[in-house]
Amino acid sequence: MTIQIGDRIPEATFAQATAEGPKPVNTADVFAGKTVALFAVPGAFTPTCSARHLPGFKDNLDAFKGKGVDVVACLSVNDAFVMKAWAESQGVEDGSIVMLADGNGELTRALGLVLDGSGFGLGERSQRYSMLVKDGVVTELNVEQGGEFKVSSAEHLLAQL
Repeated sequence: MTIQIGDRIPEATFAQATAEGPKPVNTADVFAGKTVALFAVPGAFTPTCSARHLPGFKDNLDAFKGKGVDVVACLSVNDAFVMKAWAESQGVEDGSIVMLADGNGELTRALGLVLDGSGFGLGERSQRYSMLVKDGVVTELNVEQGGEFKVSSAEHLLAQL
């Protein structure tokens, strides 16, 4: 079942790259007591994700902060090393966007937002979406239809704030 507006983010653990290596992070670490703009991509380094999705959130960081967002986070079913390399290639290695590696797809499955990319050799990935989460509760949810990039953009989420 897909998460809905008003639902609480389920408990899950994923990884975040640190100078000491991958560090386990749970959903409470990211969402408790904060307003979080979370966006998810099917894969780091993939064309739309690298050319439009992540750059849109990077370019609008100040606008999100100005509207009360504490954290902008990107989630992908990739490992922490890939997420770190992608952050470096996109100029967000400073932590301005929190890069969350859902390597085993634990949170993605719990959210009900799995994308079957096996036809492209990708296996299970995350659907493309954005959401606003306030103290662990989803207040906005924008899931893309297959192959589209409209409602999950930074600009669309900003307009909802």
